Amino acid sequence: MHDLFEDIKELPNSDAMTRYENLVGLDDVKEKLVKETELLLVPSLLDKWSQKHYKTQSGIIDYVKNRPPLFIFAGDVGTGKTALAESFADPVARRLKIDIKLYSMSLNARGTGAVGEMTRLISTAFDTIKQEAKSVVVRNGKPSAGFILLIDEADALAQSREFAQMHHEDRAGVNALIRGIDNIANEHLPVICIMCTNRLNAIDPAVYRRAGDVFYFSRPNHDQRLYMLERSFKPLDISNKELIKMVDLTGESEKRQYGFTYSDFTQRLFPNVVLDAFPSMPINVENIVQIIERIEPTPPFQELLSG
Repeated sequence: MHDLFEDIKELPNSDAMTRYENLVGLDDVKEKLVKETELLLVPSLLDKWSQKHYKTQSGIIDYVKNRPPLFIFAGDVGTGKTALAESFADPVARRLKIDIKLYSMSLNARGTGAVGEMTRLISTAFDTIKQEAKSVVVRNGKPSAGFILLIDEADALAQSREFAQMHHEDRAGVNALIRGIDNIANEHLPVICIMCTNRLNAIDPAVYRRAGDVFYFSRPNHDQRLYMLERSFKPLDISNKELIKMVDLTGESEKRQYGFTYSDFTQRLFPNVVLDAFPSMPINVENIVQIIERIEPTPPFQELLSG
Protein backbone atom coordinates (compact mmCIF):
# COMPACT_ATOMS: atom_id res chain seq x y z
CA MET A 1 0.00 0.00 0.00
CA HIS A 2 3.06 2.27 -0.33
CA ASP A 3 1.49 3.98 -3.35
CA LEU A 4 -1.62 4.81 -1.30
CA PHE A 5 -0.44 5.71 2.21
CA GLU A 6 2.74 7.35 3.44
CA ASP A 7 2.16 6.06 6.95
CA ILE A 8 -0.29 4.05 9.04
CA LYS A 9 -0.32 4.62 12.82
CA GLU A 10 -2.12 2.86 15.65
CA LEU A 11 -3.53 5.12 18.36
CA PRO A 12 -3.40 5.73 21.24
CA ASN A 13 0.37 5.79 21.62
CA SER A 14 2.78 7.76 23.76
CA ASP A 15 4.43 9.63 20.88
CA ALA A 16 1.11 11.00 19.64
CA MET A 17 0.09 11.94 23.18
CA THR A 18 3.31 13.92 23.70
CA ARG A 19 2.99 15.62 20.34
CA TYR A 20 -0.61 16.58 21.06
CA GLU A 21 0.19 17.94 24.51
CA ASN A 22 3.08 20.01 23.13
CA LEU A 23 0.80 21.88 20.72
CA VAL A 24 0.38 25.07 22.71
CA GLY A 25 -1.88 27.96 21.80
CA LEU A 26 -4.39 25.70 20.08
CA ASP A 27 -6.53 24.82 23.09
CA ASP A 28 -9.85 26.02 21.61
CA VAL A 29 -9.26 24.19 18.33
CA LYS A 30 -8.13 21.02 20.12
CA GLU A 31 -11.13 20.93 22.45
CA LYS A 32 -13.68 21.52 19.67
CA LEU A 33 -12.00 19.03 17.32
CA VAL A 34 -11.89 16.24 19.89
CA LYS A 35 -15.53 16.78 20.86
CA GLU A 36 -16.75 16.82 17.27
CA THR A 37 -14.74 13.71 16.41
CA GLU A 38 -16.17 11.83 19.38
CA LEU A 39 -19.71 12.66 18.28
CA LEU A 40 -19.07 11.61 14.68
CA LEU A 41 -17.57 8.30 15.78
CA VAL A 42 -20.15 7.66 18.52
CA PRO A 43 -23.34 9.58 17.61
CA SER A 44 -25.25 7.70 20.33
CA LEU A 45 -23.58 10.09 22.80
CA LEU A 46 -25.94 12.77 21.46
CA ASP A 47 -28.95 10.57 22.13
CA LYS A 48 -27.87 10.09 25.73
CA TRP A 49 -27.29 13.83 26.15
CA SER A 50 -30.71 14.68 24.70
CA GLN A 51 -32.45 12.07 26.84
CA LYS A 52 -30.69 13.30 29.97
CA HIS A 53 -31.62 16.95 29.52
CA TYR A 54 -34.92 16.79 27.63
CA LYS A 55 -36.25 13.27 28.30
CA THR A 56 -36.66 12.84 24.54
CA GLN A 57 -34.67 12.57 21.31
CA SER A 58 -34.56 16.21 20.24
CA GLY A 59 -34.79 16.61 16.47
CA ILE A 60 -32.01 19.19 16.42
CA ILE A 61 -29.35 16.56 17.14
CA ASP A 62 -30.00 14.96 13.75
CA TYR A 63 -28.27 17.95 12.15
CA VAL A 64 -25.14 17.10 14.14
CA LYS A 65 -25.38 13.38 13.46
CA ASN A 66 -25.81 13.83 9.73
CA ARG A 67 -22.85 16.12 9.13
CA PRO A 68 -20.29 14.78 6.63
CA PRO A 69 -17.28 13.14 8.32
CA LEU A 70 -14.87 15.71 6.88
CA PHE A 71 -12.84 18.42 8.62
CA ILE A 72 -10.64 20.92 6.80
CA PHE A 73 -7.59 22.39 8.54
CA ALA A 74 -6.70 25.68 6.82
CA GLY A 75 -3.97 28.19 7.52
CA ASP A 76 -0.43 29.35 7.02
CA VAL A 77 2.62 27.09 6.93
CA GLY A 78 4.09 26.03 10.28
CA THR A 79 0.94 26.73 12.30
CA GLY A 80 0.35 23.20 13.59
CA LYS A 81 -2.16 21.80 11.09
CA THR A 82 -0.35 18.57 10.29
CA ALA A 83 0.94 18.05 13.83
CA LEU A 84 -2.59 18.27 15.20
CA ALA A 85 -4.03 16.12 12.41
CA GLU A 86 -1.52 13.38 13.22
CA SER A 87 -2.08 13.44 16.99
CA PHE A 88 -5.64 14.53 17.89
CA ALA A 89 -7.00 10.98 17.60
CA ASP A 90 -4.90 10.01 20.63
CA PRO A 91 -7.10 11.79 23.23
CA VAL A 92 -10.19 10.66 21.30
CA ALA A 93 -9.05 7.02 21.49
CA ARG A 94 -8.28 7.33 25.20
CA ARG A 95 -11.59 8.99 26.08
CA LEU A 96 -13.69 6.56 24.03
CA LYS A 97 -11.51 3.59 25.04
CA ILE A 98 -11.18 2.37 21.47
CA ASP A 99 -8.32 1.87 19.02
CA ILE A 100 -8.02 4.34 16.14
CA LYS A 101 -5.99 3.76 13.00
CA LEU A 102 -4.57 6.80 11.22
CA TYR A 103 -3.95 6.53 7.47
CA SER A 104 -1.88 9.33 5.91
CA MET A 105 -2.62 9.41 2.20
CA SER A 106 0.43 9.69 -0.02
CA LEU A 107 0.66 12.35 -2.70
CA ASN A 108 1.58 9.43 -4.94
CA ALA A 109 -2.21 9.10 -5.18
CA ARG A 110 -1.93 11.76 -7.88
CA GLY A 111 -0.41 9.01 -10.00
CA THR A 112 1.70 9.53 -13.11
CA GLY A 113 -1.04 11.13 -15.18
CA ALA A 114 -2.08 7.94 -16.93
CA VAL A 115 -5.75 7.83 -17.82
CA GLY A 116 -7.79 6.61 -14.86
CA GLU A 117 -4.79 6.16 -12.53
CA MET A 118 -5.53 8.98 -10.09
CA THR A 119 -9.16 7.93 -9.84
CA ARG A 120 -8.15 4.31 -9.24
CA LEU A 121 -5.63 5.18 -6.52
CA ILE A 122 -8.01 7.49 -4.61
CA SER A 123 -10.88 5.01 -4.91
CA THR A 124 -8.65 2.18 -3.70
CA ALA A 125 -7.51 4.22 -0.69
CA PHE A 126 -11.11 4.88 0.37
CA ASP A 127 -12.13 1.27 -0.32
CA THR A 128 -9.26 -0.02 1.84
CA ILE A 129 -10.43 2.02 4.82
CA LYS A 130 -14.10 1.27 4.18
CA GLN A 131 -13.49 -2.48 4.23
CA GLU A 132 -11.71 -2.23 7.57
CA ALA A 133 -14.41 0.04 8.98
CA LYS A 134 -17.17 -2.34 7.91
CA SER A 135 -15.61 -5.10 10.02
CA VAL A 136 -15.85 -3.01 13.19
CA VAL A 137 -18.24 -4.32 15.83
CA VAL A 138 -20.76 -1.79 17.21
CA ARG A 139 -22.11 -2.39 20.71
CA ASN A 140 -24.61 -0.05 22.38
CA GLY A 141 -24.00 2.52 19.65
CA LYS A 142 -20.23 2.50 20.13
CA PRO A 143 -17.79 1.12 17.53
CA SER A 144 -14.91 -1.04 18.70
CA ALA A 145 -12.50 0.99 16.54
CA GLY A 146 -12.25 4.18 14.51
CA PHE A 147 -10.32 5.37 11.47
CA ILE A 148 -8.80 8.67 10.35
CA LEU A 149 -7.88 9.39 6.73
CA LEU A 150 -5.42 12.30 6.59
CA ILE A 151 -4.88 14.13 3.33
CA ASP A 152 -2.07 16.65 3.79
CA GLU A 153 -1.57 19.38 1.17
CA ALA A 154 -5.13 18.55 0.18
CA ASP A 155 -5.25 21.18 -2.56
CA ALA A 156 -2.99 18.86 -4.59
CA LEU A 157 -5.80 16.27 -4.71
CA ALA A 158 -8.91 18.39 -4.19
CA GLN A 159 -8.12 21.36 -6.40
CA SER A 160 -11.14 23.23 -7.66
CA ARG A 161 -12.57 21.87 -10.92
CA GLU A 162 -13.44 25.47 -11.80
CA PHE A 163 -9.82 26.13 -12.84
CA ALA A 164 -9.84 26.29 -16.64
CA GLN A 165 -6.35 24.80 -16.91
CA MET A 166 -7.22 21.77 -14.80
CA HIS A 167 -6.41 18.45 -16.47
CA HIS A 168 -9.23 15.97 -17.10
CA GLU A 169 -7.47 13.37 -14.95
CA ASP A 170 -7.35 15.79 -12.01
CA ARG A 171 -11.08 16.50 -12.38
CA ALA A 172 -11.81 12.79 -12.33
CA GLY A 173 -9.67 12.44 -9.19
CA VAL A 174 -11.67 15.15 -7.39
CA ASN A 175 -14.86 13.33 -8.36
CA ALA A 176 -13.45 10.13 -6.86
CA LEU A 177 -12.55 12.00 -3.68
CA ILE A 178 -16.08 13.37 -3.34
CA ARG A 179 -17.58 9.93 -3.93
CA GLY A 180 -15.32 8.46 -1.25
CA ILE A 181 -16.42 11.03 1.34
CA ASP A 182 -20.09 10.62 0.42
CA ASN A 183 -19.91 6.82 0.66
CA ILE A 184 -18.43 6.99 4.16
CA ALA A 185 -21.17 9.42 5.21
CA ASN A 186 -24.00 7.44 3.63
CA GLU A 187 -22.88 4.16 5.19
CA HIS A 188 -22.36 5.80 8.63
CA LEU A 189 -18.91 4.26 9.01
CA PRO A 190 -16.59 5.22 11.94
CA VAL A 191 -14.24 7.10 9.61
CA ILE A 192 -13.15 10.75 9.73
CA CYS A 193 -11.43 12.46 6.80
CA ILE A 194 -9.03 15.32 7.56
CA MET A 195 -7.76 17.66 4.84
CA CYS A 196 -4.92 20.10 5.54
CA THR A 197 -4.25 22.99 3.18
CA ASN A 198 -2.38 26.29 2.91
CA ARG A 199 -4.66 27.22 -0.01
CA LEU A 200 -8.25 27.05 1.15
CA ASN A 201 -9.38 29.07 -1.89
CA ALA A 202 -8.01 26.34 -4.16
CA ILE A 203 -10.17 23.58 -2.63
CA ASP A 204 -13.05 22.48 -4.86
CA PRO A 205 -16.32 24.12 -3.72
CA ALA A 206 -18.09 20.75 -3.61
CA VAL A 207 -15.43 19.43 -1.22
CA TYR A 208 -15.59 22.59 0.88
CA ARG A 209 -19.38 22.34 1.16
CA ARG A 210 -19.05 18.81 2.52
CA ALA A 211 -16.83 19.87 5.41
CA GLY A 212 -18.51 19.31 8.75
CA ASP A 213 -16.24 22.03 10.09
CA VAL A 214 -13.32 24.17 8.94
CA PHE A 215 -10.62 24.85 11.51
CA TYR A 216 -8.46 27.92 10.92
CA PHE A 217 -4.83 28.05 12.06
CA SER A 218 -2.76 31.20 12.45
CA ARG A 219 0.66 32.21 13.77
CA PRO A 220 0.97 32.57 17.55
CA ASN A 221 -0.08 35.95 18.90
CA HIS A 222 1.66 37.89 21.69
CA ASP A 223 0.20 35.83 24.55
CA GLN A 224 0.81 32.51 22.79
CA ARG A 225 4.44 33.41 22.06
CA LEU A 226 4.90 34.41 25.69
CA TYR A 227 3.43 31.09 26.82
CA MET A 228 5.76 29.12 24.54
CA LEU A 229 8.83 31.01 25.70
CA GLU A 230 7.90 30.80 29.39
CA ARG A 231 7.22 27.08 29.11
CA SER A 232 10.46 26.28 27.29
CA PHE A 233 12.73 28.53 29.35
CA LYS A 234 11.03 27.83 32.69
CA PRO A 235 14.15 26.42 34.46
CA LEU A 236 16.23 29.45 33.42
CA ASP A 237 16.58 32.64 35.40
CA ILE A 238 14.93 34.94 32.86
CA SER A 239 13.09 38.08 33.98
CA ASN A 240 9.65 39.02 32.71
CA LYS A 241 11.16 42.06 31.01
CA GLU A 242 13.59 39.84 29.10
CA LEU A 243 10.80 37.46 28.11
CA ILE A 244 8.69 40.33 26.77
CA LYS A 245 11.67 41.47 24.69
CA MET A 246 11.85 37.98 23.16
CA VAL A 247 8.10 38.02 22.52
CA ASP A 248 8.44 41.32 20.66
CA LEU A 249 11.44 40.10 18.65
CA THR A 250 9.54 37.01 17.49
CA GLY A 251 6.48 39.00 16.42
CA GLU A 252 5.77 41.42 13.61
CA SER A 253 8.23 44.25 13.05
CA GLU A 254 8.85 47.26 10.83
CA LYS A 255 10.90 45.04 8.51
CA ARG A 256 8.27 42.30 8.16
CA GLN A 257 4.52 41.96 8.55
CA TYR A 258 4.67 38.49 10.09
CA GLY A 259 6.13 36.83 13.16
CA PHE A 260 7.40 33.38 14.03
CA THR A 261 5.32 30.31 13.23
CA TYR A 262 4.97 27.51 15.79
CA SER A 263 7.49 25.47 13.82
CA ASP A 264 9.94 28.40 13.81
CA PHE A 265 9.96 28.07 17.60
CA THR A 266 9.98 24.28 17.89
CA GLN A 267 12.21 23.36 14.96
CA ARG A 268 14.57 26.31 14.73
CA LEU A 269 14.73 28.58 17.79
CA PHE A 270 14.60 26.12 20.69
CA PRO A 271 16.96 23.50 19.16
CA ASN A 272 19.46 26.21 18.17
CA VAL A 273 19.43 27.68 21.67
CA VAL A 274 20.37 24.30 23.14
CA LEU A 275 22.96 23.50 20.47
CA ASP A 276 24.57 26.90 20.87
CA ALA A 277 25.19 26.29 24.59
CA PHE A 278 26.00 22.57 24.52
CA PRO A 279 28.39 21.15 25.73
CA SER A 280 30.47 23.75 27.50
CA MET A 281 28.15 26.48 28.78
CA PRO A 282 24.65 27.08 30.15
CA ILE A 283 21.96 28.85 28.17
CA ASN A 284 21.95 32.59 28.72
CA VAL A 285 19.64 35.41 27.73
CA GLU A 286 22.12 37.22 25.51
CA ASN A 287 22.64 34.16 23.33
CA ILE A 288 18.89 33.54 23.05
CA VAL A 289 18.35 37.10 21.83
CA GLN A 290 21.18 36.81 19.31
CA ILE A 291 19.75 33.59 17.92
CA ILE A 292 16.25 35.11 17.65
CA GLU A 293 17.69 38.04 15.72
CA ARG A 294 19.50 35.69 13.32
CA ILE A 295 16.39 33.68 12.47
CA GLU A 296 14.24 34.86 9.60
CA PRO A 297 10.66 33.65 10.23
CA THR A 298 9.10 31.40 7.63
CA PRO A 299 7.44 33.68 5.05
CA PRO A 300 3.66 33.37 4.73
CA PHE A 301 2.30 31.34 1.84
CA GLN A 302 2.06 33.81 -1.05
CA GLU A 303 -1.68 33.29 -1.53
CA LEU A 304 -2.32 34.12 2.13
CA LEU A 305 0.01 37.12 1.98
CA SER A 306 -1.77 38.61 -1.03
CA GLY A 307 -5.21 37.80 0.45
